[in-house]
Amino acid sequence: MSKAFASQADLADKQITFEQLSAHCWAYTAEGDPNSGVIIGEKYIMVSDATATPAMARDLIARIRTVSDKPIKYVLLTHYHAVRVLGASAYFAEGASEIIASQGTYELIVERGAEDMKSEMERFPRLFRGADSIPGLTWPTLVIGGGDPQKGEKPGRLTVDLGGVKVQIWSPGPGHTRGDTIAWVEEEKVLFSGDLVEYEAGVYTGDAQLEEWPATLEALRALGAEAIVPGRGEAMRGQADVNKALDYTKRWVTTLFQAGKEAAAAGMDLKQAMAHTRKSMDPVFGHVFIYEHCLPFDVSRAYDEAKGIKNPRIWTAERDQEMWAALQG
Repeated sequence: MSKAFASQADLADKQITFEQLSAHCWAYTAEGDPNSGVIIGEKYIMVSDATATPAMARDLIARIRTVSDKPIKYVLLTHYHAVRVLGASAYFAEGASEIIASQGTYELIVERGAEDMKSEMERFPRLFRGADSIPGLTWPTLVIGGGDPQKGEKPGRLTVDLGGVKVQIWSPGPGHTRGDTIAWVEEEKVLFSGDLVEYEAGVYTGDAQLEEWPATLEALRALGAEAIVPGRGEAMRGQADVNKALDYTKRWVTTLFQAGKEAAAAGMDLKQAMAHTRKSMDPVFGHVFIYEHCLPFDVSRAYDEAKGIKNPRIWTAERDQEMWAALQG
């Protein structure tokens, strides 16, 4: 029996939690749905990941307003995916003057933002309720340039003073995308990782740099965070639990990519690669939220990268459906 496409059958609302992790840091989480982070200073507020639509962003704004009336001056795009960025326009009425992204994220918006927007809306309609409130693609107003830390180059780095708390923003290396960007509150040891880190949820790797991702996770581990807001899953407190989230993501990525390399080396076609990957992935991860949604996209990317395609092929709504019919039909 064919599985419903992506998450089109996932219509049940999730329980949202807005919790304080430290003196200035908050987590907005929703049982495996995309998370956002909030950093509240004495002068300004920063939101990390804007939500999928302005209508959805207004729920996050309402929760922020229960604890602070300060301007939400900064919105950080941890990467370019539509589900993370298309709600950004809602923050302009709350004082937003800077939408921050890395150079890599900006380039990906230029290269594939329009295709990704259409693709994601069709994959996960529940997360795009109120899509008519989206004015179009979200473009950064402040782009952080800089080199690739995995090549020994110094990445561009921005420090934002919110008043009583400073936020460091930079790209630790490729992983979930080639433009992933984090927010790090060093004094409070709180990390906002975006989708570089997940916990007990599907790890989407359809646009990933799988070979490099584990080293990027180790760069994050070296920070010694004592709390983390992952891209999906519950916020984690204490270094031991932060490491559990890092280990979970690393195991997903390495298990997936190893299966992809084995499938490519054996001359399997993509459907055979899917069956081969399930043997190692299903027993460990088959129970987690959006596993069946993520897996075919992940297998497609792992197979491509194993065959030497370093720049991920662009997902279009048409390619999504063709791949799904082939692998989940």
